[in-house]
Amino acid sequence: MNNYETLYVLKPTLTDEETAENIAKIEAILVREGAEILATNNMGMRKLAYPVQKNERGLYTIVYFKANGSVIHELERNLKFNEEVIKYLTVRYTKQKELTQFAKLVAASTPKEEAPVATEEVVEAPTAEQTEA
Repeated sequence: MNNYETLYVLKPTLTDEETAENIAKIEAILVREGAEILATNNMGMRKLAYPVQKNERGLYTIVYFKANGSVIHELERNLKFNEEVIKYLTVRYTKQKELTQFAKLVAASTPKEEAPVATEEVVEAPTAEQTEA
């Protein structure tokens, strides 16, 4: 299995629910084809370098995953037919330096669990009125 990164840009006119639905649909395609999704990074709305299908902005999302080469063909076929996707790009990481960078990108995209914050209990010192009673 190879390591892959797929970046795709969704139309900026989508609502949050439609965006989440499209991301889930693309991840479902990967899982159905036997890929192992390592991380998903929703980068949010960004300005495009040039207008694409009359859109100046787009919702960027990156999916990091491990899969066989045959999965990429099916993924890109589905991205091509999805009218909400205006651009996509898939990159394969093979060399050792690339794999090291891939591991760093996955680690940066994976949400970290917040460590429980230690709360200090404030113990009030007895006041003069309390000590007399």
